Amino acid sequence: MRSTISGYTALPKAHKFSAAAVAATGVAAVALAAVGAGTASAAPAVKTVAQNAQAFGETQQDELSKQTDTAAAQAKTAAKAAERTAQQAASRSTERAPIKAEKAEAAAPAPKAYGNNLDGWITQALDIMKAKGIPGSYEGIKRNIMRESTGNPQAVNDWDVNAAAGIPSKGLLQIIDPTFKAYHVEGTSWDIYDPVANIVASCNYAADKYGSMDSVNSAY
Repeated sequence: MRSTISGYTALPKAHKFSAAAVAATGVAAVALAAVGAGTASAAPAVKTVAQNAQAFGETQQDELSKQTDTAAAQAKTAAKAAERTAQQAASRSTERAPIKAEKAEAAAPAPKAYGNNLDGWITQALDIMKAKGIPGSYEGIKRNIMRESTGNPQAVNDWDVNAAAGIPSKGLLQIIDPTFKAYHVEGTSWDIYDPVANIVASCNYAADKYGSMDSVNSAY
């Protein structure tokens, strides 16, 4: 059926559809072009994920390097401080050591001095006897020494029964060799003529036989 409207030429149905499609396509193309142009001009530059990751990694690496350098510097400072402290302690210890040694030497009692005479021999013998628990007094020891040898540490009895038997009495308190050896006190000389050893052994024997040298008033 033809249109009665002026200027409009009737087209077959198939042609109408083709023209409409072409028109629609053209409109769509123009619209897309416009949108694309607007988008291209408006969209900001955006870094890729890889670029962002790289930048973040570089920042983190810088921070880590700074922290590592700081830690290393702190450790170095601490090590130097510890070394100075150790050196100071060693120096103080070295300075104190001689002082302690000097104090120890000053505190140690000086060895007791004894005279090389009858009084000194008896006094030294009494100190040993006291340490060993052997009884006896200065008076009792001196009295018996004066009777037996008159204070001569080299005295030898060559006339009594012991001398006749070949074992003469010797020393300050005239003790025979077998008795001296049997009652010898550790720490004293094994020389029977040594005055201190002779006194201590004789007093040890007298304590065993008579209770004390103080109880002896004659030959024993």
